[in-house]
Amino acid sequence: MAAPLEKSRESAVSPAACEICEQISGSGVDALESKAKSEKVILGIFAATFVTFYAISGPFITPGLRRICLPFVPATPKQVQNVMTLLRGRRGSLLDIGSGDGRIVLEAAKQGFQANGVELNLWLVLFSRFKAKRLGLSSNAKFFRKNLWKTDMSPYANVIVFGTEQMMGKLEEKLQSGLKPGSCVVACRFPFPNWPPVKTEGEGVDQAWLYQQEKLNDLGKKKHH
Repeated sequence: MAAPLEKSRESAVSPAACEICEQISGSGVDALESKAKSEKVILGIFAATFVTFYAISGPFITPGLRRICLPFVPATPKQVQNVMTLLRGRRGSLLDIGSGDGRIVLEAAKQGFQANGVELNLWLVLFSRFKAKRLGLSSNAKFFRKNLWKTDMSPYANVIVFGTEQMMGKLEEKLQSGLKPGSCVVACRFPFPNWPPVKTEGEGVDQAWLYQQEKLNDLGKKKHH
């Protein structure tokens, strides 16, 4: 009796019902495949966005991760103004150490200085050169990819630095014996720890300090005595 019963059950499933089952099953597979594809697309977009962001911003940000460095923090218009105020009446060669996007060098070039900038970040150097060319200042505003700690400061009559608090002591030691007679140094954001400034301009984060080489030599002689 079992065989006829199984046969009747098989015959009870119509071809139409089987077709519906196959469609439902197929729809489920298609939905899963579609979801998987969507997830891959989203993941790909995220990865591409991250890579693009890092490629653009990485060269600007990563210098700030080094132990002693000049991280790229653009000078404000007020800071530029204060630096140039302290340089009023001076001429000749000028060096901006850690020149960033070049705004100090370009402003100095506009005011008649033969201005150079040294910067370790290649992208910022190229960007600064582009700005100088666009402004027609390429002849007296030049930018070089150099490590400031290996740069000779002695040829320059004016040296500018937007430093960090951690580096000013070490930079003070380098400049103490590396400046040409009659030169000056302008520091912005942070002063040198031991040098007495001859003049200051501004206040707070925009403050700038002017130092003269003769005063620094006198200070060095007193220390040795």
